[in-house]
Amino acid sequence: MSEARTSGQGRLLTGTAWAVLLLALWLWGRESTEGHGSATPTTGDVAAAGRPEPRPLPPAHAPLPAAHPQGLAIKAVGVRAPVEDRGLNRAGAVDPPPYGRAGSVGWYRGGPQPGSPGAAVLVGHVDTANAPAVFYDLGSLKPGMTVTVTRSDGSTAEFTVEDVSVFTKDRFDARKVYGPHRKDRAELRLITCGGDYDRAQRTYSANVVVSAYLTGTGRA
Repeated sequence: MSEARTSGQGRLLTGTAWAVLLLALWLWGRESTEGHGSATPTTGDVAAAGRPEPRPLPPAHAPLPAAHPQGLAIKAVGVRAPVEDRGLNRAGAVDPPPYGRAGSVGWYRGGPQPGSPGAAVLVGHVDTANAPAVFYDLGSLKPGMTVTVTRSDGSTAEFTVEDVSVFTKDRFDARKVYGPHRKDRAELRLITCGGDYDRAQRTYSANVVVSAYLTGTGRA
């Protein structure tokens, strides 16, 4: 996350970018947009040239009844983390868990719940001043990998990754990041900082955005 290496008051995006997020959630949080984005990590929406055809992904599962997220597991990168409800800080940015809980993930409670229609947003630190944080390896995820969210009703929502992208701050596209890729699906966005760290500005140059969609459910 931004400012992770120098300040415990860092945040995932600048206040301006998160203001765009709030507008995007309101306008597109439960609406459809066209297309999927790239199937491999890219800068913005520029797809990698000559990449192989992606493997077929499983069909979407019908959205689940509303329930609060409680835990997140990503087996492929060894993540097992509690999920906290988070709102906005004084600067108008989504307030992630504090650096004292850098192993936790923040769910933006102003948006959809994971498993409900629309794109639910989970944010986490990439590192702290001293060590990697919960989303340190987020950018290594690939399409077809599984993300599991434990929910307050005792169910699990199982998501399949369909896209991993890197958006530089000057090419940040709120519609692509926060808008659902397909109508009536339950989707998930996992977001952390990426790119280069600017020590003078105390911020990262980009954001890693993982997009996934609901493909199964079970019991915790």
